[in-house]
Amino acid sequence: MSVFTFIDLFAGLGGFHLALQDLGGKCVFASELRADLQILYQINYPGTPIYGDIQECIADVPPHDVLCAGFPCQPFSQAGKREGFKDLGRGNLFYVICEIIQKHKPKYIFLENVANLLRHDSGNTWGVIEHNLTSLGYWIDKKIISPHEFGIPQHRRRIYIVCRRRDLGSFNDFAFPIDLGCKEANIKEIIDVEDEDITPIKPETREQLEIWQEFVDLTIAHGDNLPRFPIWAMEFGATYDFKDTCPAFQSLNDLIGKRGRLGKVITSKNRNECLGQLPNYAQVDKEKCFPNWKIRYIQQNREFYLRHKKWLDTWLQKVKDFDNSHLKFEWNCGAEATPTIEDKIVQFRASGIRVKLPTYSPALNLVGTQVPIFPWIEIPAGNGEKGRYMTLKEAARIQGMERLKFNDPSFALPLTRCYEALGNAVNVEVVKRIAQKLLLNHEK
Repeated sequence: MSVFTFIDLFAGLGGFHLALQDLGGKCVFASELRADLQILYQINYPGTPIYGDIQECIADVPPHDVLCAGFPCQPFSQAGKREGFKDLGRGNLFYVICEIIQKHKPKYIFLENVANLLRHDSGNTWGVIEHNLTSLGYWIDKKIISPHEFGIPQHRRRIYIVCRRRDLGSFNDFAFPIDLGCKEANIKEIIDVEDEDITPIKPETREQLEIWQEFVDLTIAHGDNLPRFPIWAMEFGATYDFKDTCPAFQSLNDLIGKRGRLGKVITSKNRNECLGQLPNYAQVDKEKCFPNWKIRYIQQNREFYLRHKKWLDTWLQKVKDFDNSHLKFEWNCGAEATPTIEDKIVQFRASGIRVKLPTYSPALNLVGTQVPIFPWIEIPAGNGEKGRYMTLKEAARIQGMERLKFNDPSFALPLTRCYEALGNAVNVEVVKRIAQKLLLNHEK
């Protein structure tokens, strides 16, 4: 492949940089808003000009063959406010990209964002992006791809958008890569059992997993299957009304005497205190009626409780002091999987404790306690204790970034920031495979 130049916008850890550098590219400009990641970028890519806010340094962007940008996804993400282009800060940065394209007319454009971008605002957001890139003189193609499709043990659907300048000829010779082998992903391929730079799970976390394993065992022992819906233990024993009107819009008399969180009777004469005795997800006051999905989950959990009341009332005493998020449990392993938590991947999320098969590694939303747990791994010198979090080395490996340095003698990125940055990064192997197809016929 001929030598080519590229720029790395919203660079983060430099996933685009690593991928295109491996293909012979030279990065001539990078921008990253966060100061700590700018320092880390200089450590890993010495000699590459790295700037801050791209809105303030457009004039410094030099000519280039390929424009790469994993532009901010929060305005379009299902986890965010989904304001899209209405987000006056991050949402409008797409137009900054367009301004750079208009000025330098790069031969190729390579963008990445959340999969929800395609559906955002009923498809209007994608329509704006497509219209702008077409108007600037480019052929466009797009595809939603997850690393697991190439045997990489991570499920993380992202949209990849690639463009070729129209005067370079037809785009008919481009096709997104397909792994015809369909190799099954396995998280054990990236695990280093000898790694001693680890964070073991806390004793209380281990105890919580043991208690939820007891729930799994008892459910099966009493002739039932593990539910496909999220288990909301706070709902067990509850009798408050929820179908027609949210509790926040009900009268005091409608609430008093009903059963709320964990089946406890609502007794206060103060309306706000009554609401506080409900499950946290039932206290919301934004809409008069719950959405259909919430009504369905509440109903399913109540029905499950009534089927298993005899043993659940005893089991509930073991979880009554759990935090709200630890009272939620999701078995995402299907009906055929062995009913054991220890050999699965576990995440403690704000939405609950989530259990997945080791062939279905969660996306690296690596913030706080959402770092995946491997319960089966023995702790070095741990007297037989098991269970630790995914290490930094493993998280980097799953993103194709095992070459990265996260510190040098003068600087060290805090561990939580390392995980967060990896969670936001593009997957190097996926980018590389797409770029190989995109730049196959490139001539300097």
